[in-house]
Amino acid sequence: MPAFIFFIKFARYCVVTMYGLDLHCSMILEEYLEKKPVFEEMKSHVLEILRDCLNKNNLLVTAIEARVKDEKSLAGKLEIKGAKYNSLSDITDILGARIITFYNDDVDKIAALIEDVFVIDWDNSVDKRKLLQLNAFGYMSLHYICRIPKSLFSDPTHPEFNECRFEIQLRSALQHVWANMDHDAGYKTGFEVPREYLRSMNRLAGLLELADDELSRLRKGFADYRRQIETLVSKGNIKDIPLNKDTFKSFLELKPFNPLLDKIASLNQAEITESSLMPYLKVLLDLGFTTLGDLSALVKNYSDDAYSLARRQLGNTDLDIISSTVALQDLCIVYILEKGGGVPELAHFFDSLGGASEGNLARAERTAQLAKTLSFMNKKK
Repeated sequence: MPAFIFFIKFARYCVVTMYGLDLHCSMILEEYLEKKPVFEEMKSHVLEILRDCLNKNNLLVTAIEARVKDEKSLAGKLEIKGAKYNSLSDITDILGARIITFYNDDVDKIAALIEDVFVIDWDNSVDKRKLLQLNAFGYMSLHYICRIPKSLFSDPTHPEFNECRFEIQLRSALQHVWANMDHDAGYKTGFEVPREYLRSMNRLAGLLELADDELSRLRKGFADYRRQIETLVSKGNIKDIPLNKDTFKSFLELKPFNPLLDKIASLNQAEITESSLMPYLKVLLDLGFTTLGDLSALVKNYSDDAYSLARRQLGNTDLDIISSTVALQDLCIVYILEKGGGVPELAHFFDSLGGASEGNLARAERTAQLAKTLSFMNKKK
């Protein structure tokens, strides 16, 4: 036997004997030490598969983690219940992965993906969420015992990759908080928890479970609200829809400023470069617009005057590229002027869009001077 192999075997023997296990458990622990590099490599593949699966399905989670059980932990497990295991292959959590979701209803979504990706050992998998009594709160998690199918990944030099089982746990962030607290306060310390502390822990578990359900309910409510708003906007029922980030975004999808924008661009046959109109939301709110109906009225009532302003601005230039924000910008300018605003209000408007600068005051003065010759300013008088 080569010296290095003898040394490795002797080192494993020393590790195994230090735990004082019986012969059967010592043999399982020795097998673990021999196969530990395989589990470490499996861990990398499992993590890669899980991350790829979640990314492809646009599912965000708070954490994906994995670990290979260390020998001290395994020795402790074998000391307590080693007789129930015939060999290392009967221990299904040597490699364990965990996915922690933001919301508890995402657990079932990811569970469905895992069932499609891995080979599931249904006899040893367990949904601990279904094991709780109706009058009890506590540790909740979905546990799958899996294997990697050859169709997903295989290595002829390591057939163990497709033979070794491993565990995947799924739980929400708040379930994870409870599990860690229960683990630390419950059996990890080795002390019996006093009754008054157990009562407090159960109350807290109930609050966490309620919070978990409420977070999922709120997310569903927000999603339903967005869909409802999008439907109303798409049908033109916008009169009383509040102006906010979501509704403004939906409103912009209707391209409400494009007719005016195209008309302005035609003055010099200019090319239109796309820019986001979202920065205008704060400006519009500051100007007193509160509903999408207000924006629709802005377009309807001020487009002609905004076009007149743009024609004066571009008339003596050969500018052949304009921003897609020009139409809304000019609508806001004529709105400010027709509501009695002047240079200070225009300067504030420009500051709000691009940040405060001395140049904005000069720009406001030029714009106000230019507008004096336009018919809508004369109508004011």
